[in-house]
Amino acid sequence: MDKTLEAAQASPAAGPRHADENSAIGRVTERAAASGLALTTGGRRWHRPLLVLGIACGVVALASLLAIPFDDRTLQGESVWLKAFKFGFSFFTYCLSLAWLLSHMTKLRRTGWAFGTLFAVISAAEVGVIVAAAAAGTYSHFNASEDPFNQVVQLAFQFVPVMFLANLVIAVIVLFQRIGDKAVTALVRWGLLLSSLGMFAAFFIVTVGGQGERTALDADGNEVPLNAGHGVGDLDGNGMFLTGWSTTGGDMRVSHFIGLHGIQVLIGLAMLLVFLSRRSAAIRGRLGDERVRAAIIRWFSLGYLGIFATTVVQAVRGQSFIAPDAATLAGFAASILVAAAGIALTVGKARKAVPAEPAAAVEAPAPSHR
Repeated sequence: MDKTLEAAQASPAAGPRHADENSAIGRVTERAAASGLALTTGGRRWHRPLLVLGIACGVVALASLLAIPFDDRTLQGESVWLKAFKFGFSFFTYCLSLAWLLSHMTKLRRTGWAFGTLFAVISAAEVGVIVAAAAAGTYSHFNASEDPFNQVVQLAFQFVPVMFLANLVIAVIVLFQRIGDKAVTALVRWGLLLSSLGMFAAFFIVTVGGQGERTALDADGNEVPLNAGHGVGDLDGNGMFLTGWSTTGGDMRVSHFIGLHGIQVLIGLAMLLVFLSRRSAAIRGRLGDERVRAAIIRWFSLGYLGIFATTVVQAVRGQSFIAPDAATLAGFAASILVAAAGIALTVGKARKAVPAEPAAAVEAPAPSHR
């Protein structure tokens, strides 16, 4: 049994409190550890505000998705509930990841907890006004209307830079501590770097778009003044299915999405490596070492960063994500090749470092007693 759990059981004073806090998450963690999918041991109390908000945003995403077939109102050809679904899903995944991360901080824990709460409060306000705008059938982002309702929506968006800074502070704090083993520490550091870059990319959506003041119809056919937009080189309204990314021009939302959810991709990769390391003795010899898994995560993250940077340049050039030219394809290929070469080199070194198992002794045949 894990030493942390043994200590909790051996201490009468700590026992009841830990049992209450870990009744749900602790059991899930133990089951995940038994299957080889847990990245850390011990049932720690996740950041409550982020945990609650993450679950609530998951409900928002599911409800918005279910509402799309039954509500035929649209904004620029897309369902009024599509943006609520995307933001709900995005905050669902990210808030849960951050809630898990903050539970494993060993230094400046209270500071990280406070900034996590600040992040949760601002995120809740942002998702809330987006859902309210969807229900009203009007635009949330870029809406320049003097309507009192829209003024409240735009006020909530003014705190987004503070949310970015809160995430950045957490990322900086994590740089000076170890969370889990070396592989988990690597994924957390690289994941927060990618997410911070993804959030930072969102600030350039307005500046590189080049779309000025214009009017558009809301879901009820009323004219709404808009200022700026997502598309680079072409106006909004020519988006891909579900994502809404421009099919006729550049779109910084691609980079925003890729960077923001990098930490979830790395968590999935780390879980896969642990799972594979328990499948057979041969694979365990290569991936059983946390240093090997950490190196694989770092090489993968470097390639992921290259893909992120390529999509940034692609969007600024006014090129659609689904219509890459030779330069963009070269950027993607270089990123993938660097990551693949680094991972192959790491695995190759790990295989050579594994000592050869001694050959099984051949038993002599038993003497005959005929």
